[in-house]
Amino acid sequence: MRSTPLRLAISFGLFFIVAFLIAGFVAYGLMTRELARSLDVSIKDTYSVVASTYSSNDLEDLIAAVDTYSILKRPEDQVFLLLDDKGARLAGNVRAATVKPGLSTVPAALFGLGDDDPVRLVAGNVGGNSLIVGQSYRETDRIEQIALMSFAWASVIIVGAIVLGGTVLATRTQRRLEAIERTLIDVSAGNLARRIPIRSNGDDIDVVSTHMNQALARLSALVEGMRQVSTDIAHDLKTPLNRLGLTIERALQRLERSENVEDLLLDASDETARINATFEALLRISQIEAGARKTRFKSVDLQAVMTAVAEIYADVAEDNGQSLSLEPSAAGSYTINGDRELLTQLFVNLIENAITHCPAGTIITLSLMPEEQHYRACVADNGSGIPEEERELVFRRLYRLDKSRTTPGNGLGLSLVKAIADLHGASAMLEDNKPGLRACLHFPRVALAQEIPGSTRTPNEPDRV
Repeated sequence: MRSTPLRLAISFGLFFIVAFLIAGFVAYGLMTRELARSLDVSIKDTYSVVASTYSSNDLEDLIAAVDTYSILKRPEDQVFLLLDDKGARLAGNVRAATVKPGLSTVPAALFGLGDDDPVRLVAGNVGGNSLIVGQSYRETDRIEQIALMSFAWASVIIVGAIVLGGTVLATRTQRRLEAIERTLIDVSAGNLARRIPIRSNGDDIDVVSTHMNQALARLSALVEGMRQVSTDIAHDLKTPLNRLGLTIERALQRLERSENVEDLLLDASDETARINATFEALLRISQIEAGARKTRFKSVDLQAVMTAVAEIYADVAEDNGQSLSLEPSAAGSYTINGDRELLTQLFVNLIENAITHCPAGTIITLSLMPEEQHYRACVADNGSGIPEEERELVFRRLYRLDKSRTTPGNGLGLSLVKAIADLHGASAMLEDNKPGLRACLHFPRVALAQEIPGSTRTPNEPDRV
């Protein structure tokens, strides 16, 4: 009884039963009223037909008509009675009795009938004589009993169907809720790989379960990212910290000998700056993943961002013996909702990654093209590329290829790219450019340039990079 689905099924069943009973009583009341009206109409019509057989000073035809109807009808069903002006019985199928003129209801015993059913009748004067025509309520009572029995059986069937159906539906729903409960218990116990089973029928529980699975996947990724970051920090920062410690130790030894330590202090300062830059990058990625920068979202022209970055880094690539260009895009708007500064940082990281890790003579190409639901932005090169098995790993914090460990960097450039892409609802992937590497992002399209709710920036405020 503590089950919410069962309580809902019982509550809905009771509500439906009450509504059905109310509707049944209303229908029964309307039916009894219509039967009573039909009975009165039938009696009046019969009375009119019998009375029409009487003509002036021709009582015999009226008596014959009353006797004929009396023979055809049982007194328990219909009453016919003709009395003279003194109350004596002239014709009929019941004994003489006095009733008031017009419509009335009298007990059957008044006419000497043993039946307890009341009789509905109409009485009137025909040529100085009293004509009484009546009909028992037996037929209408039988119809009403049939209706009541029908309502009673319908109620029993509906109650049974509600109880059975409610129990089945509540049990199925309860099982699905229990599956959600078990999954969450397992997740809270540390099994982050557990997911809620989906039936793919599109109901509200499936929708909620899908969103919860997405949240669990995100939680699992964040926890795994934290574990990976902790491990990578322990490994990758251990060397520079040791190097910093050794530099300081050597400086202290020189001081004891009264030697010059300026070069060692400069080395220590540079090492400290690199360590601080690594932690600042990690903090920046965490802030981006937390979604705090979404308050700065506005309508941004993706093509304008890529054009500006390409113009700036074309000279940098040329100085490095490489070439960088932006392929012409199809005519049209490439507007997305986003943070221009972060988007600029995203493409800067991709271009710097290609410039840093590719040899002289490499051709770096930027491209932007529309797709059905997305804009596809790519940074491609014809360098040495990244092995397929490591393309997903390079998005991890502090992860570096073996061949890249001799080049400047801290292994956070592509991690920052992934964080910015996720913030903008874009997918980031690395593909084989045959030869080289192609980094592609799929940004969701927007129909109109709109400010994101909560933004403190106005549509006309200039972007700051």
